[in-house]
Amino acid sequence: MTRDRAAEDYALPHPGALEAESAHVFREVAATFERPVLLFSGGKDSMVMLHVAVRAFWPAPPPFPVLHVDTGHNFDEVVEFRDRVVRDTGVRLLVARVQDDLDAGRVVEEPGAGRNRLQTATLLRAIAEHRFDAVFGGARRDEEKARAKERVFSLRDEHGQWDPRNQRPELWNLYNGRHRRGEHVRVFPLSNWTELDIWSYVRDERVELPPIYYAHRREVVERDGMLFARTPHLVLAPGERTRPATVRFRTVGDATCTGCVESTAATDDEVLAEVAASRVTERGATRADDRVSEAGMEDRKREGYF
Repeated sequence: MTRDRAAEDYALPHPGALEAESAHVFREVAATFERPVLLFSGGKDSMVMLHVAVRAFWPAPPPFPVLHVDTGHNFDEVVEFRDRVVRDTGVRLLVARVQDDLDAGRVVEEPGAGRNRLQTATLLRAIAEHRFDAVFGGARRDEEKARAKERVFSLRDEHGQWDPRNQRPELWNLYNGRHRRGEHVRVFPLSNWTELDIWSYVRDERVELPPIYYAHRREVVERDGMLFARTPHLVLAPGERTRPATVRFRTVGDATCTGCVESTAATDDEVLAEVAASRVTERGATRADDRVSEAGMEDRKREGYF
């Protein structure tokens, strides 16, 4: 057998190779860290992470809890879905609430600014309280440029901050999880996946997602070129009017800054076709907090954001 033929026989198909790489990352962290946790919002990326983690350790459950950093401005469908998934999967759910930090005076809410940035303080508090030393996040490099700079293992200092100029080299699948007391490592098992990979995996593996990822009718309001769902958390500005529309969400998050897109894609195949034709990333299309500045995400990540 030739060397090329042997390599060809050994190679996994694309989705299988991504899954195997992510499973390796989960096992590597479980073997080398003491207190990992998986960030879990119930969105498509955290659902794929949980699905891969369950497979990586089967028949035992994943050896770490999941953590939702809750802004309090959720889509009801997503929270109901989150609770059902953790109940069916048997993983332990921890919830860190931004409202607790607001009530304690640790953060201050700016009128009309949303609560996404406030999540940083709540996330860092939860990491310190539970002494987590590795935190799995669902960020992918194709989402936006700050996330494209991240390593799979990304060190955070004793203040939870990220220095993009001081990243460790990662050769092949060799990861460096060394850290000093008080530091922790953010781990991104889906770094090399794209939005299209996620949806292909969702379809092929029949990963269930919250219903708002598929086309449905709801009241929306147009603001700064984006469509926002009418929820109890969204305060209409003077002159703003809602209208019914058929929409779906490409990402889920704080309802006050997560937009939706007009779409009739009601199945995984239809969503896949829509994503393949799109020329705008999901964050560029539907996340108002990323439009604050050119370096909005990088600024938040330097402070300790996801």
